[in-house]
Amino acid sequence: MKTERFDKKLFKQEVINNLKTQFRVELDNATQQQIYQAVAYALKEWIIEDWMDTQKTYEEKDPIAFNPFYVEDGIFDIEKKESVKTLILTLWKRDDEPPTRAEEVALSNAVNLFLEKIRRDSSIKPSFNTFYEFIRDEYQDILKEKRTREKDFDVWGFLNVLEPYYRGGEYDFLLNSDKQLDLLNRRFIVFELDNIRDNKVLLPIVTIIIMETFITKMRKLKGIRKIILIEECWKALASANMSNYIRYLFKTVRKFFGEAVVVTQEVEDIISSPIVKGTIINNSDCKILLDQRKYMNKFDEIQALLGLTDKERAQILSINMANNPSRKYKEVWIGLGGTQSAVYATEVSLEEYIVRP
Repeated sequence: MKTERFDKKLFKQEVINNLKTQFRVELDNATQQQIYQAVAYALKEWIIEDWMDTQKTYEEKDPIAFNPFYVEDGIFDIEKKESVKTLILTLWKRDDEPPTRAEEVALSNAVNLFLEKIRRDSSIKPSFNTFYEFIRDEYQDILKEKRTREKDFDVWGFLNVLEPYYRGGEYDFLLNSDKQLDLLNRRFIVFELDNIRDNKVLLPIVTIIIMETFITKMRKLKGIRKIILIEECWKALASANMSNYIRYLFKTVRKFFGEAVVVTQEVEDIISSPIVKGTIINNSDCKILLDQRKYMNKFDEIQALLGLTDKERAQILSINMANNPSRKYKEVWIGLGGTQSAVYATEVSLEEYIVRP
């Protein structure tokens, strides 16, 4: 049923078909509950089909592949250039190996010169392969002309480290996709990273590209609410190379009518990450906590980290402690900007029960 744009007539026909197959009634004879359920099934099918088209899962036989040097409109703005530099830096340097100022300048110049080259010459296919060849065949001559010393920027060492991502290397598929995906105009995208969550090479690279995809949406889609939800991806976010990205995202997202949401089930993820402490928490006005009884002995740390008052602490530790046995619900604590907080009961609505198979 799915089309590029929502088709009202097609959707209505799908509702009529559901009434016939599910309840064996025509639209004129259907009850409100039957119509509601038929509409829900039709909407569910439309959403799921659209979601399946945009879900990206890393599989060995069909791995995730991107092209960080491709943009839909051909314009490389400051954010796009910075994301490419951050990506290359992540490929090049380990977390415990910060680049020197000379290396940062040399890399920045290399990226800017390559992007200018592909902008002028449309015959060059933008990809990591062509960037690698530009460094190998042209940029080192430019460095010689500028009398850049090898200790300031070791070109051959740089190429050696990045070789696995070049043509014929172990990860040559990752940054050389020939599928020009228009993710900018997709309303709902899911990146599933479970298969690479422990891969020290792939996880930070894929995470950076995902973040760059959202930042592009954030800045270019005017007047549209944008939301990024990051769940259980702390290993990638906690790296030194990701710190500037996370800091920029959380300090900027609200200015562009956007929201950034992070979810974790392990309190250690929050306590142990300086990036989370210094950036995410300080820029999060809305905090939502579930039952914290198993962290009772660690709650002093959590209270200090989140800046909770004694009243808020008491509210959180009261969650699910005195629930009404005649009702099926779970409690949740919501705090807004340090000025308002309460414990709420969450129940599944009657409508949810109705549409559930």
